[in-house]
Amino acid sequence: MFKYDVIIIGAGVAGLYAAMKLPKEKKVLIINKRETFKCNTFYAQGGVALARDKADIPLHIEDTLNAGDGLCDKEAVSVLSNFSREAIDDLVFNGFAFDRDEEGNLLFTKEAAHSCERILHAGGDATGRYLHHFLLEQNEHAMLTNARVVDLLIKNDTCYGVTILDHREKRNIYANSVIIASGGVGSLYEYHTNAPCISADMQGLCVMKEIPLERMEMLQFHPTVFVKSENAQKMLLTEALRGEGATIEDESGRRFLFDYDERGELASRDIVSKSIYLYKKKTGMNVYLAFDNFDEKYFEKRFPNICKTLRSLGFNVPSVRVPISPAFHYAIGGIKSDLKGRVPSVKNLYAVGEVASTGVHGANRLASNSLLEGLVFSARAVEDILQSKEERDFFEFDIKDDIMSYKEDKVKKEQLRRIMWENVSIIRTKSGLNDAFESINALLNEKIGTLLKFRLLTAKEIVLGALSRDKSIGVHTIQEEK
Repeated sequence: MFKYDVIIIGAGVAGLYAAMKLPKEKKVLIINKRETFKCNTFYAQGGVALARDKADIPLHIEDTLNAGDGLCDKEAVSVLSNFSREAIDDLVFNGFAFDRDEEGNLLFTKEAAHSCERILHAGGDATGRYLHHFLLEQNEHAMLTNARVVDLLIKNDTCYGVTILDHREKRNIYANSVIIASGGVGSLYEYHTNAPCISADMQGLCVMKEIPLERMEMLQFHPTVFVKSENAQKMLLTEALRGEGATIEDESGRRFLFDYDERGELASRDIVSKSIYLYKKKTGMNVYLAFDNFDEKYFEKRFPNICKTLRSLGFNVPSVRVPISPAFHYAIGGIKSDLKGRVPSVKNLYAVGEVASTGVHGANRLASNSLLEGLVFSARAVEDILQSKEERDFFEFDIKDDIMSYKEDKVKKEQLRRIMWENVSIIRTKSGLNDAFESINALLNEKIGTLLKFRLLTAKEIVLGALSRDKSIGVHTIQEEK
């Protein structure tokens, strides 16, 4: 029997920070579906939000609650903000280098819907990449790569481990505690900014296990994405660009966002995404992100990766603008968890990071609160695990004899991604959601593999959540039909 103290599913910020907080003497296994860099943390550009000091905590809480449009759990938001500085100081103490000025002071930037400059960054526009690399260097525990979790071993409302698919073979691995930190649902959509392996497996598995998900309909679409590429994963253009002066304009150079919100480019990202969507639909015009407010040398230093990539694609930024469109970016809802990361319905099971729903984000996530959430709540989950002294018997579980995938599943995955993009994205209608529901049910009734079933069950939960909300709120917009 393979038995660990803790199994961590996922190697992004939440999973790796949990591993960093677990003592070396604990027997820990991190399970990673693909190469370590293929996670959403690696692609995060903007930075990490935090309350700069005690005086900023009430303002950070207020900004988060305002962005969440009345659906945030206030206690969860308070936890996030009050423990934000502790998480950042812990990273710095252990050697992580945020960007600083010539005098050594931390550089803070501003992003949409924040009332002040409170976002830290590293490597200019490569915060996620730098943080991910740092956390990997800190990791002292075993990591199993190119393996995916395909079952949770649950008996009497207690989790005893997981079943993994490793080189086409299944085997059970047991643990005293299991932390799910597997990320969001990006691959459900035709256009998204997520790592390609973020495919909603664990959310769908939880549906099969009758583990509650919540607010799955709350999906955030990033407004400024370069989508003119053949890959499903599109190039995100960080919100920090707009925070520091980039503008959104139509073909004629008009900054039309002020028609929709007095804050223009600095409105919350759900408003900016919906405004671009509606304006393009009304006018038929293309929309662009313009950088002419930036000094060239500053732009090259502050946003080196974006600058290099766009220039390689033929855009001589910052002197020229680039075409943009919204794309799926972040799953606000997820596996219901409490303020210590615990899944209430199953003992010894935890969910942290984007896969979880703590109630922090409500109906719309405030920019750069995502990496912070992963740090704060994974640390709290580990604290809870280390305090537990429970002794329990273990059971041997049989391995399910189900088929993981069929050759035809690939075509059906593409079909699902189109269904979700066309009917369950930025602007929704009841008829479109009902069409999506019927199409997803039809696919579920076909001969499909378990991995596709996970995706379909997650998608179905998203649609059901959207159908249950008759009124628009936050990122969920229902348009009346004529």
